[in-house]
Amino acid sequence: MSTEITAEHLLSAADRADPDRAARLVFQAFLALSRTTDSDRLLPLLARARAAHEVSRSAATELIYRTLAGTVATRAGNAEGPEHLATAVRIFDQHAFGDDPVLVECALTAVMTLMLPDQARRFAPLLADLDLAAVDRARMLALIGVGDAWAGNLVRGQAELREAARLAGQCGSLDVQAEVTSWLAKCDALRGDLDEAAAHLDQARELAAQVGSAWVAHHLPECTAALAFARGDRETWAGLLELVVATDVGATAGLQYEYRWELATHHALAGRPGVAGELLAGVDDPPVSWPGGPVLPAWRAWILDPDAVGTTTALTVALDLLTRPTERLLAARIAWLLGAHHGRAGRRGEAARLLEQACAGYARTGAAGMLTLVMRDLRALGGPPSAGPAGVDLSPVVGSAFPTPSGGPTLTEAEARVATAIANGLSNREAAQRLFLSVKTIEFHLGNIFRKLGVRNRTELAARQARTG
Repeated sequence: MSTEITAEHLLSAADRADPDRAARLVFQAFLALSRTTDSDRLLPLLARARAAHEVSRSAATELIYRTLAGTVATRAGNAEGPEHLATAVRIFDQHAFGDDPVLVECALTAVMTLMLPDQARRFAPLLADLDLAAVDRARMLALIGVGDAWAGNLVRGQAELREAARLAGQCGSLDVQAEVTSWLAKCDALRGDLDEAAAHLDQARELAAQVGSAWVAHHLPECTAALAFARGDRETWAGLLELVVATDVGATAGLQYEYRWELATHHALAGRPGVAGELLAGVDDPPVSWPGGPVLPAWRAWILDPDAVGTTTALTVALDLLTRPTERLLAARIAWLLGAHHGRAGRRGEAARLLEQACAGYARTGAAGMLTLVMRDLRALGGPPSAGPAGVDLSPVVGSAFPTPSGGPTLTEAEARVATAIANGLSNREAAQRLFLSVKTIEFHLGNIFRKLGVRNRTELAARQARTG
């Protein structure tokens, strides 16, 4: 059954229901339509929720009304959205509605639309205790997974999104499956699972087309851009960012500023300062409370004059202001931009410090795909000396490729180097010295290597190399 027909049935039932029941049915109709229709077509649902609340005046109906009002307003770009959403969350907390699935989903939706993804985790225990249909569990688990990934835990977020996609597919909810799969593709790209990201992108496109998902179709270019960036294809990435910025993708996640600033940075560093300036002209900085808000003014100044000592220093100082969970990935990205800039200018010490800071940030969040790209810039600073303290051999590992079976999982370049070093008998510390990495980075890569290759320890890794090499 199409989502529109499902919504029509729910709204028809709402016509015959008491106000409290009617408000719940209207919210369920919103859930049915939210992935397959434009925001202006959701406005009639808001009017119906408001009417139900004006009659009932219960806390539950106000929670539903405020969630719908805030979500629809935010999607439409109206300023009153956050106030409605904050009220919805406050009502949920005051009345302890944690045993009511509809109201839990209302509050979870409000938290995510308010761009507070680190708060989504508090709904996970409630979800575990609720008796839910598979599609309801898939929707809410997807929001929690996106929240975890957005708040800097890509490992947990990816696992939750995979389970949400499985549940949605199991119950035949193609609109939910399309949305979850598109989010999963971006998470895969950041994690360095590039083959899976590409497959999930294709699947999301096909699923969106099957249900006519306006919401998913709108966000697919953003997900495709993430994969292009993770692949190191900067020109494709920049072209996709042009589309993303032009269509204001990322508005509900607070990323529209970050995407615009990224595109302007690309043009500035490519010697097109005029294009960079045009992208930023007339666009005010968001408030400091916005995700990334503390760094955006300094980033803007640096984009407009990246070779000035003052703008570089100011951006470096502003980097320390990115302390919130939603800013972990951006903090790593800014450190990377600054480190690469110092490297191009021949300032190897400052470049190494900032690039290693970026590596640590990406390792902390589980962004193995991004980590691989930063490491290329770190290696480009120049190889380490041939011998280190106490005569430790620091020459490059011979043979960066690690053999994998045909059709098997693909290791990133960085993972392949680490796998080869460890399979050849080096300790983690020796491999770190040989590859000019930290021991923590080696440990991070080993976790991904073992998972991808299905091996449990170093001995099995060496045996895998011997069999397939």
